[in-house]
Amino acid sequence: MKQDRWILPFLKGNGLRIILIIALSFLTVFTAAMLTFTSGYLISKAAIPVENILLVYIPIVGVRTFGISRAVFAYLERLAGHDTVLRILSRMRVKLYRILEPQALFLKSRFKMGDMLGILAEDIEQLQYIYLRTIFPTISAAFIYIIVLIAIGTFDMTFAFLIGFYLSVLLIILPILSLLFIQKKQKAYKQKRNGLYQKLTDNILGVSDWVISGRAEQFIGDYEKEEAAVASISRNLQSFSRWRNLFSQGIAAVIIITLAFWSSEQYAQGAISATVIAAIILVAFPVLDAFLIISDAFEKIPGYQDSLARLKKLKEEKNIAPNKNLTSTDTTRIDIKVERTSFSYSFEDKLSVSNIHLAIPQGKKIAIIGRSGAGKSTLLKLIQGALIPTKGKVLINNQDAYHYHETNASFLSVLNQNPHLFDTTLRSNITLGVDDATEEEIKQAIKLAQLETLIDSLPDGVNTFMQETGQRFSGGEKQRVALARILLQNTPVVLMDEPNASLDPKTEKELLKTIFTSLQGKSIIWITHHLVGVEEMDEILFMEDGEIIMRGTHMELMANSRYKQLYLLDHPAYR
Repeated sequence: MKQDRWILPFLKGNGLRIILIIALSFLTVFTAAMLTFTSGYLISKAAIPVENILLVYIPIVGVRTFGISRAVFAYLERLAGHDTVLRILSRMRVKLYRILEPQALFLKSRFKMGDMLGILAEDIEQLQYIYLRTIFPTISAAFIYIIVLIAIGTFDMTFAFLIGFYLSVLLIILPILSLLFIQKKQKAYKQKRNGLYQKLTDNILGVSDWVISGRAEQFIGDYEKEEAAVASISRNLQSFSRWRNLFSQGIAAVIIITLAFWSSEQYAQGAISATVIAAIILVAFPVLDAFLIISDAFEKIPGYQDSLARLKKLKEEKNIAPNKNLTSTDTTRIDIKVERTSFSYSFEDKLSVSNIHLAIPQGKKIAIIGRSGAGKSTLLKLIQGALIPTKGKVLINNQDAYHYHETNASFLSVLNQNPHLFDTTLRSNITLGVDDATEEEIKQAIKLAQLETLIDSLPDGVNTFMQETGQRFSGGEKQRVALARILLQNTPVVLMDEPNASLDPKTEKELLKTIFTSLQGKSIIWITHHLVGVEEMDEILFMEDGEIIMRGTHMELMANSRYKQLYLLDHPAYR
């Protein structure tokens, strides 16, 4: 907990509210205990003749009072608890956003989308339960434990120690044993379950190979064995919870029986009246309820620890903070240099990018071609500042590119294969990130992207809703909308990650012509599999296994038989 950044700071920041919650929790248990006490006393007292109606009238009033006050305090406790937790949750989300926002490019390269959604949606939500289901109940139970021992100790110190031992089993021993057992089993369960998911996914994708090879039954048999192992661990966890709960209920029963014997002995000694025996026994039930939930609360801690570990990992990402000593950068001119740069992902031994040397002064247009896995996308991420080179440097205006990850949106925009179009108007999609754009600027971006004909055909023109992910538009139309968005942003550098993929040849040529015409004067870094349009580039890089094996202008590379063959495959008319 020494380096905790997600629990203790919020506890300290809400100290008074937490004290109020504990006080209300105690009052809830106290009024519930007094309700059962007065009810037990009333039942016992009403069973014998009374000399005065006041002897039962006062307990009747007490039952009504404690019954109402118990409900009130329970409501106030829940209200205060949820109010505090929601306040903490809102601050957690702000803190998470402040961590994620400047690290967006880095996190995208380090985490899968599902992991990020888990952090955003599940992990923060989990942390609200650590307060409601673990921290608050445990502190309240510990406080009640002390009050109970003091209360009993005023009558019988020996009996107070005995009850203290029983309650300590429920408050300390069982929860700790539960935590130790659950941690070990849940870790094994998650490892086996994740391995099972991975195996299932891989084999379903390759199901045809299993069938063709005649080994489908072997796959099913192996999978069922592993599934049975996972199910066995799950059953062990459930079985442990049931037996632990049974043992907890047994301890509670022992406490109640002990109270019955003790109160009977006190009656025999003349210390209490017979009408109080039932009241003393009944008062134990609401008090024990506060202790019986602690083991379940501790059982959930491993889940919280997983969430905290992921959040802590975000906090501990190294070397991704922007350099506070950066000199001012002229964002109208961006010169990019890649100096003998290499990079390897931590989970790979080989270099994804190896010894790349490249200069991209403002206005230069380059195309990076090569097969999937050649290192094109990794090189693009290095230029974006989303990755830190393993060796060498990537410089933007002579300063490390990864220092600009917080501000590179001001001089760099991306046109990718599947631009995301939001379920809002065409206008809002075009002006994304440029809220202060004038009508003239919007019209000019639409004109350059050659969207005028499309917009004129729409029922509401530029205010037409695009539907979710822009479903009402074709692939080429979506790319033109994304292009208009980039033109409006007016950044000096544009990264193109195969925007022409999955388009028919005619649409592809028209889109590329529009792109190159509208982006005059801007630096273009274009990743592509196709060689359609590469004649427009100032330099073409051919990558393979992380290295540049060919480079030059289109005319220079046409002298290379391999490049010429690839070019002719995409241009059959030139054969």
